[in-house]
Amino acid sequence: MRNNKLIQFSVFIGMLLIGLIMVFPLVWMIRSSVMTQSEIFRKPMQWLPAAIQWKNYVDIMTLRPFAKWLCNSAFVVAFNVLGTMLTCSMAAFAFARLQFRGRDAVFALVMAAMMIPSATLLIPQFMIWKALRGIDTYVPLILGAFGAPGFYTFMLRQFYKGIPTDIDEAARMDGANPLRIYLDLIIPLSKAPLVTVAIFTFTNCWNDFMGPLIYLSSERKYTAALGLRSFIGMYTGQWHYLMAASTVLVIPVIVLFACCQKVFIKGIDLSGGLKG
Repeated sequence: MRNNKLIQFSVFIGMLLIGLIMVFPLVWMIRSSVMTQSEIFRKPMQWLPAAIQWKNYVDIMTLRPFAKWLCNSAFVVAFNVLGTMLTCSMAAFAFARLQFRGRDAVFALVMAAMMIPSATLLIPQFMIWKALRGIDTYVPLILGAFGAPGFYTFMLRQFYKGIPTDIDEAARMDGANPLRIYLDLIIPLSKAPLVTVAIFTFTNCWNDFMGPLIYLSSERKYTAALGLRSFIGMYTGQWHYLMAASTVLVIPVIVLFACCQKVFIKGIDLSGGLKG
């Protein structure tokens, strides 16, 4: 009994240390966001600011159009989340619940496309959008989400395959068509995986730097992640402003996960769909 308690205490201490290591960069960023430039790089290191510099947060909104960049990011993210959840859930439903010729072959192509490194597609995609006059617009950053990204389609398909087919058969006996089954039965049962897809899509799109860097050239159209680069020059960096802007940028992700963590973590009791 004593050995078990010792083991549990050791595991707790180990997990606590790992947690502290993981949260340390976030604490360092927040701490640096309320310090002056000289305090951040002072030697010996200064752990706390002499006076909290809330002015840093005001300056990033006035010296740079950071509020505009945040709105641009929200606009792009909203359409990405909507497009991904809509098209991926529909494609996953077709692959998991419908029978049609060539279904497995098409799904194999979707899986094969996931194996292509994204870096190899940057130049071809850029040339296509340049020919379509999509450069310096949000279309290249949004339209891809409406093409049912393969990873999320695969994830939802695996979930849909776990839902008993008795639900579909009972609905068909009542005269429901596939669209009605999708809207009235599958979607209400897939709250958790859809929230998971939404969180992943939000995080990836909100933090995306490469896409806006390639397709956006006008500063007024920058997203927040791309706008962070403006605080770093070739020879100098405004690190107190960069940390303040980074703190503002990470807040929506933390709030989103805090609000959705219960749905994100717990599963769905599918047996409830068969009762009655």
